[in-house]
Amino acid sequence: MMALIDIVSSAGLWAAVLRIATPLIFGTLGALLCERAGVLNLGIEGIMTFGAMIGWLAVFHGADLWTGLLVAAFAGAVFGLLHALLTVTLGLSQHVTGLGITLFASSLSYFVFRLVVPLAGTPPTIVPFQPLDIPLLSSLPFLGPALFAQTAPTYLAIFLALAMGYLIFRTPLGLTIRMTGENPHAAEAQGIDPIRIRYGAIIAGSALMAVGGAFLTLAAFNSFFPTMVQGRGWISIALVVFASWRPGRALFGALLFAFFDAFQLRLQTVLGGYVPYQLFLMTPYLLSIAALAVMARRARVPQALMQPYRRGER
Repeated sequence: MMALIDIVSSAGLWAAVLRIATPLIFGTLGALLCERAGVLNLGIEGIMTFGAMIGWLAVFHGADLWTGLLVAAFAGAVFGLLHALLTVTLGLSQHVTGLGITLFASSLSYFVFRLVVPLAGTPPTIVPFQPLDIPLLSSLPFLGPALFAQTAPTYLAIFLALAMGYLIFRTPLGLTIRMTGENPHAAEAQGIDPIRIRYGAIIAGSALMAVGGAFLTLAAFNSFFPTMVQGRGWISIALVVFASWRPGRALFGALLFAFFDAFQLRLQTVLGGYVPYQLFLMTPYLLSIAALAVMARRARVPQALMQPYRRGER
């Protein structure tokens, strides 16, 4: 019991929670924005993988770290445009299109990486984002190393979660997005162009997804390997449901999953000699499924989610 208390009261645990949660926050916000406008984007796993690769590749070839994030965002926006073209303009299945983009983007990531970077025993590395030293705050006992010694993209992710909450529920644009996801024909009757709104939401949401992937190579690690996203995109899709399509709850859900993940890693050092490590790896997913099952029963799905829109039709 004392060992568990020591783990929970460790500043290192909470620092790791924020670090692990950051790509999930970006991915969940991106998926949430798409779904609020009525479009399911299952291309998230591939978009995050490509964002991780192209952002790292840009920095590896001389760009600065922030430019690497922008390159990743632009690449994600391009995949978002493709997804919007297929699902909004052509009205194709959002499930099939999203999975197709995941397969295409993931494969393209590996192909481009191996085309540009020669095969080597040790992957080449870059100098990633470094933790910020915030005057006064970083030197606070416990809170300093836990909360105020993170990299800049982590603070950006938290800010975007709060900003998106304000955008969705406190601005005319947010009302327009929500109306498009609930009843695009009613939005059309009010002079809103649902097609343009859906295009914008998908493109912006996909850009956020790619930034989440780029965080892995530009801040969490310093190199790229094809399997590094490891299902974070699918977790983000589940977190949107857990959050009931609300950005504030999405932030909480990402932090909760990250806590489970960080906790099991440290628990292995205490009980690893007695319990198979596979059980520890399962723990965050099992607890997340349990939390999702409880929250999903009260979630209110956008009424027009996954429904193709045709102008003038009802």
